[in-house]
Amino acid sequence: MGDLRVAVVGLGWVAEAHIGAYQATTGAKVTTVCSSRNPSPAEVEARYGLPLKVYSRYEEVLADPEIDVVSLCTANMLHAEQAIAAVQAGKHVYVEKPVALSYADAVRMRDAIRASGKKACVGFECRYSKQLSLLYSVVRKGLIGDIHYGEADYYHGIGPWYGQFRWSAKKDGGGSALLSGGCHALDALLLLMGEPVEEVSCFSSRSRAECFADYEFDSCSVTILKFANGRVGKVAACIDCLQPYYFHFHLVGSKGSLLDNKLYTTELPGLNKERWTTLETAMLDSGEVTDHPYLPQMQAFVESIQTGVDEPLTNFEQGFRSHQVMFAAEQSARLGRGVKLSELG
Repeated sequence: MGDLRVAVVGLGWVAEAHIGAYQATTGAKVTTVCSSRNPSPAEVEARYGLPLKVYSRYEEVLADPEIDVVSLCTANMLHAEQAIAAVQAGKHVYVEKPVALSYADAVRMRDAIRASGKKACVGFECRYSKQLSLLYSVVRKGLIGDIHYGEADYYHGIGPWYGQFRWSAKKDGGGSALLSGGCHALDALLLLMGEPVEEVSCFSSRSRAECFADYEFDSCSVTILKFANGRVGKVAACIDCLQPYYFHFHLVGSKGSLLDNKLYTTELPGLNKERWTTLETAMLDSGEVTDHPYLPQMQAFVESIQTGVDEPLTNFEQGFRSHQVMFAAEQSARLGRGVKLSELG
C-alpha cells in the first residue's frame, strides 16, 4: 500500500504541527493544502518547505480523487460541516477539537462517520504525551489501587496575543472554556478514570482583567463529574488566567496517589514514605502546538486506516464521548443544576 495522501485544510497556527507530524509518519504524506487566503504554491513551499498542491476552496479538496485524508485545522464553527462533507466524499478525516459547538452537530457528525465507514480521529493529541502515557501505565499496573477521586485541570491564558483570539473569544467561535481548551483535561481524566460519566454539575465565571474582556462566554469553569461506578472527579478549565501554562493531575486511590508527575504508593517496598517519588518524564507544560505529541497520534491514525483496525485512542467514538460530557456540562452551567448524560438523548 502506498502512502496516504493528506490535504491539510486551514493554514493557521495548528497547521504547521499537522504538516510536520504527517511528514514524519510512516505511511502518509501531505500533498495538498487549502486556505481561503489563497496563497501561491511558491508562498506555501517557502513556508513549509514542501512543493504542495494549493486550493482556495474546500469543495476542490472534496472533489480531488487523489486525496485520501482531510486534516481539518479550520475555525471551530466549521468543523462539523466540513467533517461531514469529507466522509461523505469518501475521505478519512482528522478534526481538531472541538469537533462541534453543539451536541446536535456532534451527533450529526458521529452518525455521518458511522454511515460512511471512514476513519475519523479527534485532535486529543495529549493522550499520546509521555506524561499521560506514564500516568495511564501507573494506573493500569495498579500502583495506586482503586481510584475513587480524580482531577485534571487546564490553565492556559488565551488572550489577544494569540491570533485565534479574534474568533475563539466569540460564543460561536470558541464556545466555552471547556470546548476551547479545557477539553484536553476532561478527555485525559476520562481516559485515566476508565469509567463512563453518569452526571455532571458545572459552574463558571470570568476574569475581570481587561485583556480578556472580549470573551463572549465565561472563560473559566469547574465541572464536577459523577461516574457510573460511584467515583467522582473534577475538571477546571481556565483560559483567562495570567500565569504559565499548567496541566494538573491528581488521582487518589486505595493504594496511593498520583500528583502531576509524582507518585505515592504502598505497593513498592523501599520508597521514602515521607515524600513523593518524582517520575521523570516530559511534562505537558506548553500551549505551543508544535510541542504537542501530534506525531504518535497521527502515526496511530494512519495505521488504523491502513489496517482497518480501530486504535482505541484515535477512534472517533472515544472523542465523541468526551464531547458528550462537555455538552452536558454546558447544559448544567446554563440551567444551574446537575445534568445526567441520559438527558442529552
